[in-house]
Amino acid sequence: MKTINIEIGMPNSQEAMTTLNNRIYAERASGASMVKIIHGYGSTGKGGTIRKVCRQKLSEYRRRWIIRDICAGEDLTPFSEEGRRFAEKHPEIRKDSDWGMGNPGVTIVAFK
Repeated sequence: MKTINIEIGMPNSQEAMTTLNNRIYAERASGASMVKIIHGYGSTGKGGTIRKVCRQKLSEYRRRWIIRDICAGEDLTPFSEEGRRFAEKHPEIRKDSDWGMGNPGVTIVAFK
């Protein structure tokens, strides 16, 4: 699975969304079935701005059918109903290093 790291270089939220937008379209066009987005959790420990705007943008992409499915990292476990549903639709996620970790600093996106 490809990774899109939008927190690299400590960007502001607008720069991070530009990177996200460009890479989402590029990965989708390349035929990728799924990508992991690393947005971080935020230095305050309460969830950062980039994480929040990233997930809002991904929800918008899903409404517009640019992406098919989203799973927040904290739900990416067999103990979460959302994680089980996502893994049922996309079984390859069980091979990812973040499966079962409950990592709130990532979000998984499925295109197909």
